[in-house]
Parts: sequence; structure tokens; C-alpha cells
Amino acid sequence: MTRHSSRNKSALKSKTARSFLLGSVASLAFAGLASPAAAQDSDEINEATIITVIARKQTESLQEVPVTVTAIGGDTLEKYQVNEIADVVSRVPALNVQVGGSGSGGQISLRGVGSSNISASFDSAVAFDFDGVQVSTMRMVQAGFFDVQQIDVLKGPQSLFFGKSASAGVFAIRSANPTQEWEMAGKASYEFEEKGYTIGGHISGPISDTLGIRVAAQYQDIEDYVKLAPGTAAFNPDGSIRDSRGLENFFGRVTLQWDPADKFSANLKLNYVKNKNDGAVGHSDINCGANGVADSVYLLSGGLVIPSNADCNDRDGLYHHSDGAAALTTKVPDGSAGNPRFQNGVPYGETDIFFGRLKWDLDLTDTLTLSSVSGYLSLDAVDTDCYAYVGQFSPTVPANAGCSDPQNKTEQFTQELRISSDFDGMFNFMVGAFYEDRDIDFNTSQQGVNISFVAPDPVTGNTYDWFKKQNTKTEALSFFASATLDLTEQLELSGGVRWTDEKKVSRISVPYVHTFLSSTPAFINSGFFSGPITFKDSNFSPEVSLKYQATPDINIYGAFKTGFKSGGIDNSALPSNSLLGFNDPDPAVRQAVADALKFKSETGLGGEVGVKAQFADRTVTLNTSVFYYVFDDLQVQNFDAATVQFQTFNASQLTSKGVDVEWGWRTPVDGLNLSGSLAYTDAKFTAPFVTTSGEDIDGRRAARAPKFAANAAFDWSIPMSDALELGLNGNLQYSGAYFTNEDSAADLKQDSYVSIDGSISVGDPDGKWKLSLVGVNLTDEIWINTSGGRPFLEPGVGDDLVVTQNRGRQVFVEAAFKF
Repeated sequence: MTRHSSRNKSALKSKTARSFLLGSVASLAFAGLASPAAAQDSDEINEATIITVIARKQTESLQEVPVTVTAIGGDTLEKYQVNEIADVVSRVPALNVQVGGSGSGGQISLRGVGSSNISASFDSAVAFDFDGVQVSTMRMVQAGFFDVQQIDVLKGPQSLFFGKSASAGVFAIRSANPTQEWEMAGKASYEFEEKGYTIGGHISGPISDTLGIRVAAQYQDIEDYVKLAPGTAAFNPDGSIRDSRGLENFFGRVTLQWDPADKFSANLKLNYVKNKNDGAVGHSDINCGANGVADSVYLLSGGLVIPSNADCNDRDGLYHHSDGAAALTTKVPDGSAGNPRFQNGVPYGETDIFFGRLKWDLDLTDTLTLSSVSGYLSLDAVDTDCYAYVGQFSPTVPANAGCSDPQNKTEQFTQELRISSDFDGMFNFMVGAFYEDRDIDFNTSQQGVNISFVAPDPVTGNTYDWFKKQNTKTEALSFFASATLDLTEQLELSGGVRWTDEKKVSRISVPYVHTFLSSTPAFINSGFFSGPITFKDSNFSPEVSLKYQATPDINIYGAFKTGFKSGGIDNSALPSNSLLGFNDPDPAVRQAVADALKFKSETGLGGEVGVKAQFADRTVTLNTSVFYYVFDDLQVQNFDAATVQFQTFNASQLTSKGVDVEWGWRTPVDGLNLSGSLAYTDAKFTAPFVTTSGEDIDGRRAARAPKFAANAAFDWSIPMSDALELGLNGNLQYSGAYFTNEDSAADLKQDSYVSIDGSISVGDPDGKWKLSLVGVNLTDEIWINTSGGRPFLEPGVGDDLVVTQNRGRQVFVEAAFKF
């Protein structure tokens, strides 16, 4: 089946705070053992023409590092109103991002390799690196970003330098640092399609000769983030009709840069993010499948059939998210996150994130540097919604079913220490250690049977089927070492290995099960506790690269790489009789039940060969790489719409091969720059892989992996006078067709599409002020990222799909200043 879419139109807990502060203080105390020394001279370079990246835990020129990297500067991000990870897709053809969902909170993939957007138990296959801290949870996809210096997208396995969640690549965000001179900047914008406004700014400068500060904040309020179709039974808490779902974001960051001595520097970043929304399902529409009918919500073995309010048009950017049925949402179990706010059936979501990072560098000698990166993350997210997605008895009587109120509380502390050399000779090295301590609570009341349509629980009055809690503690330790050998002035051999040991312990408790269900043999009783479920694994991830600097402007390299993404314990198990084995006196039975919840680690192996070249006095850049990687035990989670159950397992093997091309041209026309990229990706399952559909999809292409994808952009700054500059910018994105699921050969396939962004601005040539008109997705294309069976379909009859989509056209007007 193929479709083409185009439309017209919180406070920190004291314990956690102490963890971060004590780690930071300990790091600084250790650094303070050294005494100051004289500064070293540095070579002068043309900063305007050299792009630097941190692809191997050190700052290197983009053109010299033997890694395939796409670097996007802060100016480009501002020009196109890029403040979400999903917005970066238009500049990185091999990247696919989906935001939203009650489990992981999002999905990101590179070259056809990624993780589920459903399961909160999966680490990300594409590591998030926030200012040097690796964050495994994909919840950070929702966090957004602002005041960014640069984004680097590293393609292919990067486990040597970035650890256990970089089997497919790295998405690295570097926020802006304090400036050497005082400056103040601000901007305000209004978006017409979604009726949203954004206001933000920063103040930055030196407090003293050794201490700099940067304070930045941004607030965003979008009224029509998700537009609801007319007649949808959705209401505001005050009872008025709701015709859209909104979004509200606040971002705040304080950065301190301390340089007390020539041998020592420290950088502290404290971030706070607050997100509010009107439900978790976001831009999720209904595709009516082959039968072309909006299938009813089929409950209680056909004892109750609720009409669907979908219209079988998944191309118009209008969504059908009705509120929860009153019979199902009247009483949320005590202790569950939705009690009491979700007891009116009106979905909502709230996320609080605190993220802190302390980085310092100490020159032990003239040739040895000790570096430390301490990171702390506290995340508390509640996402309520109803996962029949549709259903109403009339436009004034909502009847959505399958409601839940998942709360994801994540606390993570990481510490990395590195010693690196800077010898004058042919040999240099880096050795380091990394430690992670992470605690995740994933708790939710759910409706899988929707038994309260019969009656509320006669004992408690609860209208949910059960309340389930799962806590998972992770402890990971790794050591890594790399070395670089300059065989000649032009030939460099480098390589290294990382050893990782990880342990996860999960505990499942079910405080409550509806009396009507617990009285049957199909479900467990209230008060169930599994005891500890343990997963352990270790891994060696080696890497070798060879770089030949043929000329100062031509770099040829080849690399052998490996990747590792740890396994774990599934958190989607239902409180059915399958869990009863945890209470069996036979230890073999208990172990078998525990093993059924585990999924194996994912590994990758392969390599790439590339050429990075510049011509015509470095006005033309052409970077090309050819890659081939094999991923074993790919972690997959599919939804079985017939059993209303998530299935978590490992695919046997996926092979991803292809070509990446990036180019840029600073033309002879004053102020006109052209750039673009092309990605050819052939990602297929290359071993038997029987999915939940019972079909073997060996040989089928991977999901979200178009064979061809590309972009082309221009940026033109035109002087109008000494005090006025005109800016013209445009970007065209092309994606080929791709599968949107990994279940069968007949999975929904997104057709090829083209999206266009553009902006026009007038302002001061020195950036003192600027007025801009910005258009994003001007062609108003709606494309599908993922698809899966809609819950509660009549067996053998219903075939509706839930499809997650992008945002439609956005048109901004913006005013900005800087002085």
C-alpha cells in the first residue's frame, strides 16, 4: 500500500541535587591540585572558513576528521526557525525523526537504523550528546533546543568515543558559550498557520577577567499545534469545545565559563525545560487501510462497538482525537499520575527537565591534559491520552477508549574522565573511563479491556483496568583507549577500543487490578510484585581508521567501526496470567518468565571509505563517503492490534550500505553560498526475520530508509547600503519512498515527496537588528514517519492504521536585535 500526501489549505529532590553537586565539587577539587602555568602560544587560523567538530572527543576540523559528519551552524538554525530535533531532517537526508508517544517519547534513525518510538525501555540507537554528555533516553527528542552554537550529526557506529547508545550514530548539540565582550540579543516571532508565538534572548559577557556568563531563555506558545477535525468530541476543561491541541514550552539556560589559570578551564551549564501539551498522540492520524472504511472501536468481544469519527482522509492535516469516554475516565487509581486531573477525560501532558553539565580541562604537563565531564539529568514526564485514537457516540459525547496516564521519571548521573596527549612526535593517545547510574520509573494506569464500560470497580470505584509500576535501575561502566600514529607527514593511523559492562535490574509491581478482571484466571490479582529481573551484558567495541592527507585540501580516509546498544527488560508486559510465573515455587519457571521479558543487545560492524576535498581556494567543498554496516539483533517493538499487546524482540540482521555526498560553494557572487547533500541508502533485512504478523521479511527494506534523499540550499546576503542588508535563503528537501513499519511486505509505504523552506530578511549588516519572513514546509506536505495497527479492531475485519506525521506549513514573521 502506498500513499502520497499533500494538502492545501520541578524542583530538584535533595538527594539528586547532592549527587550532581558532589560530583562537580569532587571534580573541581581534583583539578585544583595543579598549580597555574604560563599560557602556550596558538597558531592563528581563519575561523571564518574552518568548521570544527567534536567527533573524537577533541576539536578537529570538519575536513580533516575521518568521520562522516553533517555540521549545522547556529545561524542556519535561526534562519529557518529550527528549534526541534525533527526540524533538522530537512538538512540531513539520512535522518528521520518522530516526536510524541507515551513510551519513549520519540524516535530517531540514521541510514535506516533506529529505535522504537513506543518503548521507554529501549536506549536510543542514535546517541544524544548534549554539550558532551551522552543521554540514552529518547524523551530528550521532545525537549527541543535554542541558543545553539552548532549541531553535529555523526553517521555510522560511534561507540568508541560515545559509548553504548551510538550504534547508528550521534546527534550532538553544542549550546552557545559566554562571549568575550558583553552582548544582549533578543527575538520575537509569530507563526500564522498554528497561531504560535516565540520570544527569547540572551545576555552574555565577562563578569571578571576569569569568569564569563551567558543567560538565555525562550518561551513558546502554540495554539493550534494539532488541528482537530470539525465535529470531533473534544472539550476544554471548562466544557467549551476544543478545535485544536496546543503546546507550550519554556527553555532556560545559565552558562558559566571559568578560566582562572592558563592550565585550567571549567564550563558549567544548567538547563531547565518545561513542556505542556494537550495530549500525547500529537500528529497521529488514521489511515483506513485496504477496506477503505473507518473501522469501529471493537470492545468486549463485540459486546460494545463504538463508531469511529475518522474520515479516511489522512492528507488534510486534521486529526480526530476525541476525549476519553466518561465511563472509563471517572476515577483514576490512587497514586497514578492522572489522578485527579485526567478524571475528566481531557488529555494533557507535562514534562519537567533539569539538566546540568560540568566540564573542565586541566593541563597536567605541557603535553598531557586531564578532562572531566559530569552530567546530571532529572526528567519527570506525564503523558495522558486515549489510544483507540477515535470513537464518539456524537459530537458532544466522546467515547475514546484505551486511555492511560504514563509517568516517566528518569534520573541519570554520568561521569567521564579522559587523559589525552599532545606530543610533538608521531604518537598520541587518549585513555578514559565512563560511569552511568540511571533510575527510571515508568508507571501507568491503563485500559486494555475497557471493562468499566460494564461497570466501575465495585470495591474501589476505579474505572481503569489496572495500575502498573515498573522501576529499572541501570549501572554501566566502560573504559576506552585510542591512539594516533603519524606514519608520515601525510598518513595517519588511528584506532582504539571501548569495553562496556552494564547491568539493569527491573522490578514490576501491580498495585491495582479491576475486580472484574482479577476474579478471572486471565489476570493477576492486585498487589502483584515480580521481584528483581536482572539483565547483564558486556561488549568490546574496536575501531580503526586510516587517513591520507593527499594535499592540504584533499583528505582520503577509511574506517572500520563497531557499535553497541545494550539490551534490557521490556516495560510493556500486561498484568495478565503470563506474569503469574514470577510467584511459582520452581526457580526454572520464574527464570523463564523473566527471560521472556528481556531483549538482547544490538551490535553493528562495518566500515566506510571517504574523500573530503576543497577546490578553488577552498570556495568549493565536496565530501563523499561510501559505507557498509551489518547490524545484528536489531531491537524491534511492534504493536499487535488483534491482542492489543506490544511485542518486543530482536530482528536477526539488518544490512545498511550506501553513499553520502555533501557539497558547498561560496560563489563569486558576493554573499551567495550554495550547499546540498545526497544520500543513497540500501538498508535491508538480510537474514530470516519472522515478525508478529507471522511473515518472514528477510530481504525487505528497512523502515524509514528511503533509497534516495537529498537537499539543496542557498543563502544570499545582498548589501543594499552601508546600513542595510537583504537576506534571501531557501532549502529544498527530497525524500524517496520508504516503508513506515517493520511487520510485513504489505506495510504502508510513504511515497516520495518534496518540501521547501525559505526566508527573506532585511537588517543591519552587523546584525544589530533584523526583520524576517520565514516559511517552513511551504509546499504543505504531510508525510508519514511510522505506522501500526490501530488498537481495538474487529479481528479479521478491521485494518485501520495509526500513522504518525510531521507538522504542516509554518509561516513566521520575526524581529530580532543584538547589541
